[in-house]
Amino acid sequence: MIPLYDLDVIVTRGDTVESHHRVAAAVVANGQLIGEAGDAHMVTYWRSSAKPFQVLPFVASGRFDSIGWGADELAIACASHGGEPEHIAIVERMLQQIGLEEGDLACGVQEPLSQRGARLLRESGERPTRLHNNCSGKHAAMLALARLSGWPTEGYERTDHPVQQTILTAVSQWTGVPEDQLILGVDGCGVVVFALSLEAMAHAYARLACAVQSGHETSQRIAEAMLGNPFLVGGTDRFDTVLMEESDGTILCKTGAEGVHCAALLGKGIGIALKVEDGSPRAQYPALLELLQQLGALPAELPDRLTDFSQKVVRNTRNEVVGEIIARAAK
Repeated sequence: MIPLYDLDVIVTRGDTVESHHRVAAAVVANGQLIGEAGDAHMVTYWRSSAKPFQVLPFVASGRFDSIGWGADELAIACASHGGEPEHIAIVERMLQQIGLEEGDLACGVQEPLSQRGARLLRESGERPTRLHNNCSGKHAAMLALARLSGWPTEGYERTDHPVQQTILTAVSQWTGVPEDQLILGVDGCGVVVFALSLEAMAHAYARLACAVQSGHETSQRIAEAMLGNPFLVGGTDRFDTVLMEESDGTILCKTGAEGVHCAALLGKGIGIALKVEDGSPRAQYPALLELLQQLGALPAELPDRLTDFSQKVVRNTRNEVVGEIIARAAK
């Protein structure tokens, strides 16, 4: 019997449970499911947790290096960034270097996800642009792949475009799911998104962890870019940034929308995929931290910055603490 984890998250008000978020997860190593919570075979969209695998074929092709891009550009291509000035500057530079501009991005205008990004934009008196979209780095990389491959840049986000076909092949290879069995949809940023089981997602992250350990060059470069530039992957006080900073390079993680989160435990060859069934983002961070603790990847007593994510308080309009959001197993 494989271990069964209780990762459900509860929201209390006083001593009473007011809300209950059910969480499913898969833990994979050596191609096998070694732990689960809820239904590890649940099929859902991979969302932004797929980004390291979406940029992987571009890097492997050698075209990424042909324009002199490095770790900053690679980190921002994998990012769900906070729309802070440092993020915007890199994406803008990437577009300039391939002779394109903001209007060529297929992603929509979005308010910065980080509080600092939103505050700085507000104080500047400017409006958000497509560059502020948390996926603009991914889109810039896709445009670059199209440009350098001699493919049309228009329509690069569509299923039938060579960019997306190349990515689908890579996703199939890393997850083990045949291309014709991947369920396709349109992501929040407008590009192709794929649905597959949590187990398949975890399998991809486990393979990534093993590839990094074995010296696979492309995998190592992606891991080093993300772990070496965690601020670019998320932003000020954003979860992925904090977790990668606080875990000393042992955990590579990537958030996704609708309560999806994935992680690779480097050095252990373990992949994790997690989904809050109702899609609530307030539950995914406590759930992932609880799982990482149960797997021994994080200490029982978390650093203060991670504790802020694992046990958040509930406040009323008078700023009084009236409850908490916490993994049920940790209660």
